[in-house]
This record gives sequence, C-alpha cells and structure tokens, in this order.
Amino acid sequence: MTTEILIFSLLFLFAINTPIAIAIGAASVLGILIQGNFPLMMVIQRMLGGTDSFHLMAVPLFMFTGTIMEAGGISRRIIDLANALVGWLPGGLAAVTIVSAMFFAGISGSAAADAAAVGAILIPAMKKSGYESDFAAAVQASGGSIGVIIPPSIPMIIFGFLTGASIGQLFAAGILPGILIGFSLIIVATCISKKKGYASTAKFSLSEVWRTFKRSLLALGAPIIILGGILFGIFTATESAAVAVVYALFVGMVVYRKISIKDLAPLFIDGAITSAIVMFIIATASIFSWIAAIEDVPTILAGGLLHLSDNPIILLLLINVVLLIAGTFVETTASLILLVPMVTAMLPRLGIDMVQLGVIVVTNLAIGMLTPPMGICLIVSSSISGDSLVAVSRRVLPFLAILIIDLFIICFCSPLTMWMAHMVAK
Repeated sequence: MTTEILIFSLLFLFAINTPIAIAIGAASVLGILIQGNFPLMMVIQRMLGGTDSFHLMAVPLFMFTGTIMEAGGISRRIIDLANALVGWLPGGLAAVTIVSAMFFAGISGSAAADAAAVGAILIPAMKKSGYESDFAAAVQASGGSIGVIIPPSIPMIIFGFLTGASIGQLFAAGILPGILIGFSLIIVATCISKKKGYASTAKFSLSEVWRTFKRSLLALGAPIIILGGILFGIFTATESAAVAVVYALFVGMVVYRKISIKDLAPLFIDGAITSAIVMFIIATASIFSWIAAIEDVPTILAGGLLHLSDNPIILLLLINVVLLIAGTFVETTASLILLVPMVTAMLPRLGIDMVQLGVIVVTNLAIGMLTPPMGICLIVSSSISGDSLVAVSRRVLPFLAILIIDLFIICFCSPLTMWMAHMVAK
C-alpha cells in the first residue's frame, strides 16, 4: 500500500507542475505518515544525512567555478579558439557553438551553465549572421547537453556518491564519450548548415589557432588541473573542485582582471543560489530513497524489468527506455537519486562495470535535457533566442537522433568508457 501511494503521489505532483524538490519531499512525508513506524523528525535527519558527504562538496564548488570563469571573461576566449579550430566549416558558427560547449563543459560540470554561458554570446551571433533563430537555439541546446558528460560532471559526482563508484574513474570514463558526442553533433550541424547555405566564419589558419590557443591557455587551465590532478592521483574529485575555485579566482581577478573585490559578493550569492537548488533536491530525494528502500521499491521495480527478460542486451535496452522517459519528465538530480538504486540492482545481470553503467545513466539523462517539458538545455536556449519551446523542440530532432546512436555505441562498446577509466586508481 505504501509503495503504491509513494509512487502515484509523486507522479501526481509532477503532473501538476509542483517544484521538483517540493514534490519529492511531500510524497516522502506522505509515505512516512502512511508507513506509521517512524516519527516526522526522520525527515530532517534524512535530509541532513543525505547531503552530509565529502563527495557532494564538489557540487557547489564546481558550480561556483563555472560562475567565476564566466564572469572572468573565459567564455569569449574559448569561443575565439573554437572559431579558429572549426569556423572554416559550412555553418561555422554552429560548429563553433558545439566546440565552445565542449571546452566549457570541462569547467562548469553543469549543462545549464554551459548552455547559458556560451548561448548568451553565440545565439545572438548566429541570428545576426542569418541563421534561423530556432535552429541556433537547437544547436546550443544540443551542445549544452555535453556539459554533464565531459568531466567535471555534477551528475557523475552524484552517481558516485549513490553507488560508491570511483568519481575519478567516472570522470575519466566520460572523456571519450563526450568527444564522440561532440563530433557527431558537429557533423549533424554542418550537414544542416550546408543544406541551408550558412557560410563559414573564417579560413583555417594554423597561426590563428596558435594565437587564440595562447590567448585562451589560462582559460583552459581549469579542466587541465581538474582532470590532470585526478588522473595522476594528486587529489580527489572534491579536492580538485576546491583547487579549481582558487584557480578561477586567480585568473579572473589577477590575470584577466575582469573580477574585482566588489564583484565577489554577488558571485558568491549567485553560486550559492544555484548550488542550493541542487542540494535541496538531493536532500528531499534522500528521504524518498530511504522510504523507498524500506518498502523495497528498487527491488520491486528491478524485478518487474527482470520479469520481462533476463537477456543482458534486452535489459540494457529497457533500462535506457526507462531513463530516457524519466529524463524527459524529471530533473536530472532527482532522476539519479530515484532510479539509480533500481538500475544498480540489475547490475549483476547486465554484465558491465559500474563505471560504464554510470556513463550510460548520465548520457541518458543528458539526452533528457533536450526533451520537453523538463529539458533544461532546451528551456535555457529557447529563452535566450526568444523562440517557443515547441519550435526549438522540432529543430532539435536531428540532434536527438544522433545522440540516440551515440548512446547505443556507449552501451555496447565498453572500451570507449573503460579504457581511460582503467588508468585511474579507484
């Protein structure tokens, strides 16, 4: 009885557009009241326990790094380098948008921050160059989704926190899939741009590549520090986040001088608000996952899928379908906390490594960021371009198609994820 009420009350609250954290928290409290064996004080205790983690400290730190880097003039330098690298392609600005998103993904760890930072500059630039507005937004939304696959990745941190998987290995495992997705999106954007007659923005020049690379070298230092430190075992993912904040402040205040002392308070407030949204979802979702574990919900759901088939390939396909649907309707952090226990319960039947499973889960949820109604990248990009969500959703379909193909490759080609993961100690 408790299980049914827990699930249906959550679905009902989602259906009436209740804020994610409130919906999860309210359904959890209802479940505790019906269960009847626990005092309501457990709500506060579980919320505190759900966020009291050394690993989760990396979430606000990486978010704050992205905020500082954006304010510190990083975006413009990254875009100039991307333009020198791929601006010569047909529809050069579309390719530049995706490459810029890939670079920025190595800084922020957040798809929304990625889409906002790059989109604020390149969507107006594409519109000014004659690109259709909804196509410009679709390109930016697609590129922004890479923000949670290329490390540092906040969803990977949460997955590691939930499962005990090495966050360093998860970060390493996301590098090649992120590059694969980026290049495949560039191919789609270039093909559409060529058909539409969108021109390139620059001729390829090694001297220009070298000039823009030197100019953006410090901007690219953050991902080098983050990944290099983790890959070589110098520090953990959480420690790397703290180092990245200090580095971003140094570059923004001392080198580029775009941030002054008086700018720090607004930046801290902005970073705190953004982080608080994610942490509040984690806190309320931890109550839900606790009561769900008591009622054995993950095992029941996993058993339902196992009932359909015990073939590892079919099971993996079913998991992908569940995750894709969840990513469409539920925010990424909430999806992770609600569904990862069910997915990991089936891991022995799947015959894959936990780290590869983590990349598969995060890739599914990244695709969900391009699908309404909860597609955060779609929402951010359409708000910048001024187009309706429906118009941008139609233009994003070719990009969704190639992302589904990439997902299958990630699922069934384990060396793509595990080759670099094996280089990192657990």
